[in-house]
Amino acid sequence: MSLEDWLNKGRLKQHKTSQNEIKQLLDVFVRDTADAESNTISIDRRFATAYNAALMASTAALAASGYRAAGKGHHYWTIQSLAFTLKMDTDTIEEFNRFRRKRNTVDYERIGSVSQREVLEMLELAKNIRDKLEVWLMQNHPELVSRNDQ
Repeated sequence: MSLEDWLNKGRLKQHKTSQNEIKQLLDVFVRDTADAESNTISIDRRFATAYNAALMASTAALAASGYRAAGKGHHYWTIQSLAFTLKMDTDTIEEFNRFRRKRNTVDYERIGSVSQREVLEMLELAKNIRDKLEVWLMQNHPELVSRNDQ
């Protein structure tokens, strides 16, 4: 499988990104990691916000590759795309996907199902994706990195 295969199956659509879009996605990442590290919001919200930070970094990698996830399951396909964009390992992608399901529970079904440890793990994963993204962008798409981010 490849991203092109996913495009042909309708899981992705072609997307032309810009330096500004990548910067905005990374700005959301910065805001969300700061919020997730704050002790002034609930642990559930901290977890969901850390998840969103990781999703924004993943979305930036997919956008830089010329795609956007389409339709139902767009979070799932954005996460799975990390195998192609940032060459992330299967265990990391599976962990992120487990966190995706946990975030759905926290957002839509019940409160109090997240631990402090899970918040820290989600934050660590988000920062790991962001670190890989920065290196990958500089190596593969330096035209998308704003001067302020270098």
